[in-house]
Amino acid sequence: MIVADNETAVDLLYYEAIARTVVRLINEKSDEPLSVGIHGDWGAGKSSVLMMVEESFSDDERVLCVRFNGWLFQGFEDAKAVLIEMIVEELRRKRPTSQKVAERIKKVLRRVDWMKLARKAGAYGITLATGIPQPETVKDLCAAARSLINKGAEDVSPETLAALVEGSNEFLHEVSESNAPEQMHAFRKEFAELLADAEIDRLIVLVDDLDRCLPDTAIETLEAIRLFLFVPHAAFVIAADEGMIEYAVRQHFPDLPVATGPATYARNYLEKLIQVPFRLPSLGYAETRIYVTLLLVLNASGEKSETFQELAKMGREVLRRPWKGPGLDRRAIEETLGSVPLEVERAMELAGRIAPILADGARGNPRQIKRFINTMMLRLAIAEERGFRDELNISVLAKIMLAERFAPELYDAIARGSANTGASEELAALEAVVTTPPTDLEAKSTNGQEKTLAAGVSLPDWPNLEWAKQWAAIDPPLAENDLRPYVFVTRDRRSVFGAVTSLGELDELIAKLQGSPLQVKQAATEIARLQSLEAEQVFDALRAKVRDTDDLTQEPVGVKGLAEMARQHKFLQRPLLSFLQDLPISKLGPWVVSGWASVFSETNVEAEFTATLKGWAEQDDNKKLKAASEAVIKLVGKRKRS
Repeated sequence: MIVADNETAVDLLYYEAIARTVVRLINEKSDEPLSVGIHGDWGAGKSSVLMMVEESFSDDERVLCVRFNGWLFQGFEDAKAVLIEMIVEELRRKRPTSQKVAERIKKVLRRVDWMKLARKAGAYGITLATGIPQPETVKDLCAAARSLINKGAEDVSPETLAALVEGSNEFLHEVSESNAPEQMHAFRKEFAELLADAEIDRLIVLVDDLDRCLPDTAIETLEAIRLFLFVPHAAFVIAADEGMIEYAVRQHFPDLPVATGPATYARNYLEKLIQVPFRLPSLGYAETRIYVTLLLVLNASGEKSETFQELAKMGREVLRRPWKGPGLDRRAIEETLGSVPLEVERAMELAGRIAPILADGARGNPRQIKRFINTMMLRLAIAEERGFRDELNISVLAKIMLAERFAPELYDAIARGSANTGASEELAALEAVVTTPPTDLEAKSTNGQEKTLAAGVSLPDWPNLEWAKQWAAIDPPLAENDLRPYVFVTRDRRSVFGAVTSLGELDELIAKLQGSPLQVKQAATEIARLQSLEAEQVFDALRAKVRDTDDLTQEPVGVKGLAEMARQHKFLQRPLLSFLQDLPISKLGPWVVSGWASVFSETNVEAEFTATLKGWAEQDDNKKLKAASEAVIKLVGKRKRS
């Protein structure tokens, strides 16, 4: 039903070329430390490139490929120790039977343990030596020390730990911050020896999701990478959004100057760590059209189908030189598959329609495009479960979703305008403008200078009207469709047809409907645009305010608003009449008998109101109401006779 939104080795964007280039670079520089950056916005496809690189080395026994996701380890121990331990553990798995490797691993891990202990000791200032340490301090230091002295938890006490620290001055001095260069040199030497003993020609660490980490975790991971940059045979491929990493640097080093020379300090920091940067390009129109086509066919046929497999090959071939054409060629598809399958034909048609705006609106971001397609497919599935899938045209749904995603004001206008009848007058006007030839729309004035739209055609007052025109020109036109099922199935974005609307959004309209008759009349258009549920909510709010009025001898504030609501939304006529009938007769003033002729237009409601008038005229509890009702009945009778 949907395409998984995660990294994949199925290449729909021809990122294989980037992955192969990275692999080639790693192989050419196999003896040297190397750092490669795969840069791009979130959702650009960086993780997929890493997966392709990893697969390229999967069969090489002399290459160790380790995938590290700093985001997953955020909140645990420092990223430097976690990264080193993960690499060592993968080496252990790669060479499980080598005793020599096992001994080297113990030595490297012992140094990592001492790093942890030194870090804890430094963080707490070795409070053990000054008196009574805090419980958490003892707990943390004991945990770090147990692996070094090979004792159980019961054997590690504050006294033994203090003795350990006191007797380890030489090693602590070696790993202290004041001797960081010596410590780094020692670690690199030991780690290089471990790789040699393990017969590993190339260590490749794939660092993913670094731009999702908090600044401290991101910097710790980068510092761990810096530790390896002078280890022979080590290569790091780092997938991250440059902007997010620069932000992490600025947050972690707030006292640094903003810039030095032509570049910022944050940029310089990143460039010193990343030797070779690759920037994933945004998708253009041709790439977007191919990508949408492949996603739709993948959704319809599945990844293992011959149709999708062959089409994906053709797509990658076209993407080698995307500037040469708009996308996949039907003739080539027919030659390859024997015919153009129906699902491919539909996918190509829809992709051709929505690709121009989708490429621009999604800024060429593959994840945003994939989410659009997945959302559309999910909504079609919901419609199928509800039993009205046959009422939806996928092209119409896609077009409405483009407005929903990239022009919310336009979508809202369509939803409101089509709530009652399914047709939007404003949308019809817009489509009339973009589909009518200019010679029919434009007419020169008497002086030959000014041009105006032809009579009867006016453009809606929407923000970004030029975008709306471009959107309206996309096939298919919507004015002739009943848009209510489409608005319903996209209701997760707005509260329509059963969703819950906050009255806070309607307070301004409710205030207008409690104003003067002129204000109520001016709000008529706004009332007409309300969805059915919204109209009912406004009606209920006004009805409650009228019901709470103490003095009903004078027309309460809000009655004119109730009348206009029922005039614009006929389904409210009967609730309004029932409300009037429920008001206490003894407290009503003459206002209640007049002004309803244009409101109660439904035949049954009109007849029931006439019967109510007769009842008021026949009662004796309220003389003024009785007289006013009799007068209205006589006036109506005279009009009918004349």
